[in-house]
Amino acid sequence: MRAALALAGLLLVCLTYISSACVSPAWAAGDLPIYLPKIAPAEFFPGADGFGRPQGDPPIVPVYRGDQLQGFVFLNSDFANSVGYSGKPIHLLAGIDLKGVITGVKLVDHKEPIVLVGIPEARIVAAMNSLIGKDMKPVASGAEKPPQVDIVSGATVTVLVMSDSIVRSASKLIRSGRVGGGDGAAASAALPPVTKTLDLEQSEIKDWESLVGDGSVRRLNLTVGDVNESFAKSGNAAASQYPEPGEPSDTFIDLYTALVSAPTIGRSLLGEDGYKRLKDGLKPGQQAIVIAGNGTYSFKGSAYVRGGIFDRVEILQEGSSTRFRDKNHTRLGSFSAEGAPEFKEIGLFVTPPEFTLDPTQPWQLQLLVQRSLGGRDKAFLTFDLNYVLPDSYMRREQQAVTVAETAPVPISQPSAATTQPSLAADGEEPLWMRIWRSSTVSIAITAAMLGALTLIFFFQNVLVRRPVFYNWVRRAFLAFVLVWLGWYANAQLSVVNVLTFTNSLVTGFKWEFFLAAPLIFILWAATASALLFWGRGPFCGWLCPFGALQELTNTGAKWLKVPQITVPWGLHERLWPVKYIIFLGLFGLSLYSVDMAERFAEVEPFKTAIILKFSRSWPFVAYAVALLVIGLFIERFFCRYLCPLGAALAIPGRMRTFEWLRRWQECGSPCQRCAKECPVQSIHPEGHINVNECIYCMHCQELYYDDHRCPHMIQVRLKREKFAAMSSPSMRSGGKGPATVITAGGKPVGASPTISPPN
Repeated sequence: MRAALALAGLLLVCLTYISSACVSPAWAAGDLPIYLPKIAPAEFFPGADGFGRPQGDPPIVPVYRGDQLQGFVFLNSDFANSVGYSGKPIHLLAGIDLKGVITGVKLVDHKEPIVLVGIPEARIVAAMNSLIGKDMKPVASGAEKPPQVDIVSGATVTVLVMSDSIVRSASKLIRSGRVGGGDGAAASAALPPVTKTLDLEQSEIKDWESLVGDGSVRRLNLTVGDVNESFAKSGNAAASQYPEPGEPSDTFIDLYTALVSAPTIGRSLLGEDGYKRLKDGLKPGQQAIVIAGNGTYSFKGSAYVRGGIFDRVEILQEGSSTRFRDKNHTRLGSFSAEGAPEFKEIGLFVTPPEFTLDPTQPWQLQLLVQRSLGGRDKAFLTFDLNYVLPDSYMRREQQAVTVAETAPVPISQPSAATTQPSLAADGEEPLWMRIWRSSTVSIAITAAMLGALTLIFFFQNVLVRRPVFYNWVRRAFLAFVLVWLGWYANAQLSVVNVLTFTNSLVTGFKWEFFLAAPLIFILWAATASALLFWGRGPFCGWLCPFGALQELTNTGAKWLKVPQITVPWGLHERLWPVKYIIFLGLFGLSLYSVDMAERFAEVEPFKTAIILKFSRSWPFVAYAVALLVIGLFIERFFCRYLCPLGAALAIPGRMRTFEWLRRWQECGSPCQRCAKECPVQSIHPEGHINVNECIYCMHCQELYYDDHRCPHMIQVRLKREKFAAMSSPSMRSGGKGPATVITAGGKPVGASPTISPPN
């Protein structure tokens, strides 16, 4: 029956994998525009002030300083596999100049649990910054090895994946000829010209102060004194004789103008409905301008009433000019922007069809001021209000450079001796293969350790017959697991691995992610195999570094005579389910958000005690230490009642196909010795072993073969000794047989003293 269940379970896993592989989507490409608003151009190129439009597929974004191209920004996950320890892509933006040199790296999004809760993100970013200044062209050609970043202990996979994805992405860009085609100045000169366009997708609501502050609204303020002084300097003596009435500080005109065909400015000043009506009425190429004024002088005048033309304002741009007519004009009562002042007159003007106003280039609003000289004579002066649309409303566009249009500068081919097979054209060796090759020694040690453990299990009946030797073997193995596997190699399995694996079956299974950590992969493979033979015991009792830490500290506590607490069976039995509840809670939460589930998985102290070696903020350290302190009195307290990973392993562990732990008929009734001495109380009073809770320490098997402690074996030994005594020559000749020593609790039991009857 168990064999059938095991086979059914394996078939279910295989079918799940096949179905998920068939329907799993590839990671979405082209996410660069999503993350671009999170950064500034100057973070990648000093002095840069703007981005262009995304180019090509996968997209890269040009970065400008004024109108001069500085380089490009790309998203690593658009070009290379960047799946990290969490099973989700790690998104980094990187800058690369025209020569193929990395100029900046920015971590914009990730779900790595070791970084979210554990290692400071600044340490990861600092490791990535070592790539800045690296020339990627020799790497792309294979002439040089990929640059190596500093490994951050506890986040090896995360750092390696991030570094590899940046290097691979840059290499692909260079090989495609999109960047790194030679001298930066020459490459920039060879690029198609940059064109600026009004960004119709840039839209938000701003208040009046913000609009004036960023130059969206421009102002010309003239006082009576300013106008009188200007006429005096004009050389027209007659005009000087007719000054404007009023004090010199009085406002002559306070004039404002703005380009309301820009969505943000239009929505802010005209309101949503007003801007929508304007947008619907504009023809292709038309622009709209508002002019507002206060003061004694009207920018409208009265000529437009008679002749239909506004003769006091004129728009000029690059030698062309136009005046508005009444058919281009709409009167407005006020602005919708918060904090906008009241104006005496506001006009909305649409450029006539014969005049093309380029909103991305500077233009001028020219105000004509006229002065009556008596009779019909008039004097005229003009005042210019210069307008430049802020860069934030524009986008720079440049035709994408393709290999067909601009062939890349050929990359010199290195000799066969220097060519790196790991970076050979499009058939690049996956990162996980490089990691495995560089971890040969660790893999060999882990394989030897697992081989030794397999021998221990297969020859357990031989070892447990020698309790002293076996106990030293077990303690040495646990010490090695703690020090080398845990603290040195950081190969601590976690419930996070289970959550990410199950999530990957739904979102897209990738072997590359699981193979990126060789020791973790090997341990999981060994643990999965052991589940079919022995259940959860091989991992929980032998391969878990934190479990080893608990057992070794408890062994020391026993040696120091620290009193041990035996949890009453009724309470103990009710505390067992707690870890299953924790696991099911984490599993359910992972279906909603793996990120959130990984945060709550901090119920495991593994990251604090093993990965980070207690180098962490005090609440995490206090929690881990508290569990260890409790474990001094209750052996493996965390394993018994709180470990969600143990619960996750116990569920499939019920499919095991073999029974390796032997029991006598007397076990449980009447004998309770194994049940009382089991370190984790996994033996029921009835005598059977609960394999869901058993850590396979084999203490019960020691007792099973011990003919001085196991009552059954004591009886066997006594019968054997009695038979030997009865069969001895001395007994056949009437002599006295050999002395038989009876023990209890491992100690000889002397004969009761004979009491002589009174005389």
